[in-house]
Amino acid sequence: MKSGFWLVEFERMIDIGSWGSVCRIKKCVFDFLSIVDLMDDEDRWDLMGRDIRLRSTFLYCDFNQVISNAPKEEKQPLIDLANKLFQSIEELDYAVQIRSISLTQDRYDDAALVLKEVMTLMP
Repeated sequence: MKSGFWLVEFERMIDIGSWGSVCRIKKCVFDFLSIVDLMDDEDRWDLMGRDIRLRSTFLYCDFNQVISNAPKEEKQPLIDLANKLFQSIEELDYAVQIRSISLTQDRYDDAALVLKEVMTLMP
């Protein structure tokens, strides 16, 4: 009977780990969506670039955790969403690196759509 208890506790711990990753994903998405405030000041390009790379690292690690713990039938849609998200973040990062205001705004708008999709799909 004790072994059954530990199995249930272990499964619950896995769910808590995924839950923590989901919470961090939501926080990073919220932070990404607020990065638009940094676009108004040309002196903040470096800060914006570092922020994008840092948040995308957290997102990558947490998406990996969520995908790893997802049921088999949910893995592929999550992988597709993650690929779409990281492609849009990579394009945004490039626009920031070349310091193009118009391209950055355009790439931000594209990334924001994907980020909002992430927010609606996360439990």
